[in-house]
Amino acid sequence: MDLLVATRSRDKMGEIRRILGAVPELRLIDLESAGIAKGPAEEDLEPYETFEENARSKAEYFFTKSGIATVADDSGLAVDALGGAPGVRSKRFAPDRGLEGSELDQANNEHLMMRLDGLDLAVRTGRYVCAAVLVLPPDEPIVVRGEAEGLILGQPRGHEGFGYDPYFFDPQVGKAFAELDASQKNARSHRGKAFRALAAELLTMEL
Repeated sequence: MDLLVATRSRDKMGEIRRILGAVPELRLIDLESAGIAKGPAEEDLEPYETFEENARSKAEYFFTKSGIATVADDSGLAVDALGGAPGVRSKRFAPDRGLEGSELDQANNEHLMMRLDGLDLAVRTGRYVCAAVLVLPPDEPIVVRGEAEGLILGQPRGHEGFGYDPYFFDPQVGKAFAELDASQKNARSHRGKAFRALAAELLTMEL
């Protein structure tokens, strides 16, 4: 079975490849390999207020583009002291300055630190959330979700991962996500949990 992974993030694609690698007879295809050039419509694929709706929006869009079974995820950080923000706005939490990649990650983290300034670590609770949706007509979309609970640090730790990982502390292992190697992070993370649930669904199908 060919499965298109609807992301343009190399970091995210790498994580998904490692997690779904356990599914036999499954060939993962990225958007570049599928010949799908980035277009302006992609900027409007996540207008919804839930991770599940945004993931489905992306999966359906790229399925229409490719005709290949497509999985997309929407993920982010929900901080209790901020009423669940940045949530589905995690990728564009900082004021828009046209940044991308690591520069955008840095801006988002700086904005998060500003919003949490002065709060004790004990009340800087939150969670990473990942919703993934597999579109494979005529079947109904498969929807899975994973969450990882943690605390939001005041200073970055570690040099692995991406996004908010340097500030997301996992109390059960005593480390920030950016201090974990790829296999350790996948075992603990929201995306690892969601895509392992998807892998379980795929293993019940005739690929």
